[in-house]
Amino acid sequence: MLYFFASCSFVRVLFFFLSWLILKLKGVDEKPMSDNNSQRKYDVFICFRGADIRRGILSHMIESFERNKINAFVDDKLERGNEIWPSLVRAIEGSFISLIIFSQDYASSSWCLDELVTILECREKYGQIVIPVYYHVNPTHVRRQLESYEIAFVDHDKVRIWRRALNKSTHLCGVERLQQDFCFIS
Repeated sequence: MLYFFASCSFVRVLFFFLSWLILKLKGVDEKPMSDNNSQRKYDVFICFRGADIRRGILSHMIESFERNKINAFVDDKLERGNEIWPSLVRAIEGSFISLIIFSQDYASSSWCLDELVTILECREKYGQIVIPVYYHVNPTHVRRQLESYEIAFVDHDKVRIWRRALNKSTHLCGVERLQQDFCFIS
């Protein structure tokens, strides 16, 4: 029960931070988010490992976003019949903010790691805001690929690209959620 309340308060703080950021930046002139100058379609793109957080913190986040009219992209918004990867890239490029939720098994998903690379490319090309969230994982483990992050890389081909992206993303100001508390890190 305590875990549920701690997760809810974490989601609340994260939500208020994102709401504040979105409202503050809504009036800023938008840079085109792709070569074809398409406008932003989503306020937030959420990059996450489904098995780790889909039935917990993510459901609370989505509920808060919907209640407050924040248009967040989660993979369940993929249109049936469309190719997955190009649709994900369009959603990333068409988002104002990318929220990367690093969790215990995040690095075991090649989809998550490929999304991370694309998100960081959008940050560099278009100035997209990227916010890393460390959910039950130490930022140092992500930065240095320790513990579950080290184990996950044993079986992948694109390790060098993914290692660089993980390291680069941990140098951004983010939110850390370990056990029952949270803190903003920089």
